[in-house]
Amino acid sequence: MVPIATPLPDAAEPTDSSDSADSADSSEAVDPRGLLARHPLDPAGRAWLDEAVARIAERPAAVRALFPAARRRCGRARLDGRWTVDEAARAVLLGALPLDGQPLADELAGLFRHGDPAEQRAVLRALPLLADAEGGDTSEEPLGDLALPLVREALRGNDGSIVEAALGPYGAARLPDAEYRQAVLKCVFQEIPLDRIAGLAARADAELARMLADFAHERVAAGRDVPADIWPVVRAFPAAEHLIGGLGAETAAASPDRREAAERALTALRSATTTPAPSASSA
Repeated sequence: MVPIATPLPDAAEPTDSSDSADSADSSEAVDPRGLLARHPLDPAGRAWLDEAVARIAERPAAVRALFPAARRRCGRARLDGRWTVDEAARAVLLGALPLDGQPLADELAGLFRHGDPAEQRAVLRALPLLADAEGGDTSEEPLGDLALPLVREALRGNDGSIVEAALGPYGAARLPDAEYRQAVLKCVFQEIPLDRIAGLAARADAELARMLADFAHERVAAGRDVPADIWPVVRAFPAAEHLIGGLGAETAAASPDRREAAERALTALRSATTTPAPSASSA
């Protein structure tokens, strides 16, 4: 297992971790121990978490009772732009599981499917920490692709926070191209900011740009504005030129709403940068 369940370091002086976390690359997993070290857990919460880690390491099934209790024992304060205290504590608990392969995947699936939305987010955000191999040897990955069914299940739902968590570093690195594109498009429909999605700068391609361009044209034809964060993705690929032609035709539409939406979209597209927007921080 990845050693994220070693004893928590002593709490440092409280800092505002949101700025540093939000400026990092969201394709990289955040170590929840570091977040918890910057947050002054009260002595009772810290003692409970250390004891819970030891209990899980000795008896993995103990996680089923301890995992849901993390919010009550450790609190729910926000640590950065993504993680809350209970989510980070739950990730530490999952890291204590002395399991790998299918037994680990099965335990995670049970916690996810029986958990509330906060517990489901914690499972999804912990996946990259559990999937990474010690020493970078991918042949020794404890989880591999075995948690992709959980990612797919999360993406079928309508809770935006869970969809976003599913598109953290684990899902972004492992979903096939077609599924990743559909997931990005779902985020656009659900108004989830694209800078919350891991891997977009690396995985954006001409087909995704075409899909987003089609979405933009449909929005304009309905007289509606287009989310600004799709333009950098579209602008970087040939789909932009085709869309410019389509939007130009919409500026002559009979409907004032369509004309005005097309004019705003053209202005935004032409002024967009030519590279996909960088992803935001943390898992």
